[in-house]
Amino acid sequence: MRVNCVGAIVLDDAGRLLLVQRGRPPSAGRWSLPGGRVEPGESDAAAVRRELLEETGLEVAVGPLAGTVDLPAPGGVTYEVRDYLATVVGGALTPGDDAADARWCAPDELTRLPLTAGLLDTLRAWRALPP
Repeated sequence: MRVNCVGAIVLDDAGRLLLVQRGRPPSAGRWSLPGGRVEPGESDAAAVRRELLEETGLEVAVGPLAGTVDLPAPGGVTYEVRDYLATVVGGALTPGDDAADARWCAPDELTRLPLTAGLLDTLRAWRALPP
């Protein structure tokens, strides 16, 4: 079974990446892009806006698709994750929903954090991080 999901690559003016610490499986305790499942009848852009608000307290404008990745999940499920570039347009950074924490991370910090498997390599391959 495939499950449609979205995520957001959000950079601030200082070039820091927005990450959330996952509060639930899979990958509980690891840092990743904010995002989640697309609800029935919901567009990707609407799902990105909803998930970002729920997990980070931030309102975003959704930009272009950065890339797609398939992630294995328990029970033979595959999460098809479409990650979009996004820009903050309002709100205040506050972790919520299934995010245990949320923070802005400088590119040099990313190698020191316990990230979800393959995240850093994927972001680099998509050229989604500042040089």
